[in-house]
Amino acid sequence: MALSKEQKGEIQKLLEKKIDNKLKKYTRESTSMPFLARLVQDSEKVAAYSFIHSLATTLGMSIYEDASVIIARKSSEECFRNYGVGGVLSKDQKSTISAIITELRNEERKVDIKTETKEVLKASSDNGKYQKEGNIVDFYMLRNGEEYFFEIKTVKPNIDVFTKSKTKLLEWVARKRKPVKVFLAFPYNPYAPEPYSRFTVQNMMDYKNDFLVGEEYWDFLGGKNTYKDLLEVFDYVGKNYKEKISQKIKEVAEAKVGGVKNL
Repeated sequence: MALSKEQKGEIQKLLEKKIDNKLKKYTRESTSMPFLARLVQDSEKVAAYSFIHSLATTLGMSIYEDASVIIARKSSEECFRNYGVGGVLSKDQKSTISAIITELRNEERKVDIKTETKEVLKASSDNGKYQKEGNIVDFYMLRNGEEYFFEIKTVKPNIDVFTKSKTKLLEWVARKRKPVKVFLAFPYNPYAPEPYSRFTVQNMMDYKNDFLVGEEYWDFLGGKNTYKDLLEVFDYVGKNYKEKISQKIKEVAEAKVGGVKNL
């Protein structure tokens, strides 16, 4: 199973809508980039950097979450983006999670999400209080009666981001008071074809059990070859919008960059 014709069409329309909106409304937030402009000596390249960075931010904010819903909808009972977990957290639960995180960072224990989940569930939930922070899940899926919670992040986070994400994942378990499936997911592997190996992930995430990267994530949602099909849709849309994007970059480049014309 991979992407159906209908799913490909939905994702294509989603991408086209996002790009059309970006082309229509985009204006460079930073009109002055004096150091970069003088180093590069090419206003179009500076404009391209600005626009592409903005487009990448748009992808990170919503595209991957929306695509996840489109892909998983076919094989799940229900799925949502920006899903509220609810529940409460007690002092004992938070203390247990904090101890796990500290031991992982200090390499005093080996990462194992199943063991960590059991420890969190053993902690008392008495006198729990609602905590707004960490309540929202980027993507939620109910499949075959089992709940899955995903945090979707940029692909090269620092150790503090990994720590916060791991804490959030364990808090989701505590909030639900049952062994739900929790994952940190990256939409692609920046080190491909080599395995994801960023130093900050070491001894913090349980690879494939609470951490999915690129093809593993998309194929987990939609079945084998989903990632391949998804890239083909992006490629198709990219080719259709190549000229429009190039023209937009030229328009942006006509403005002063760094306070100096023709830079």
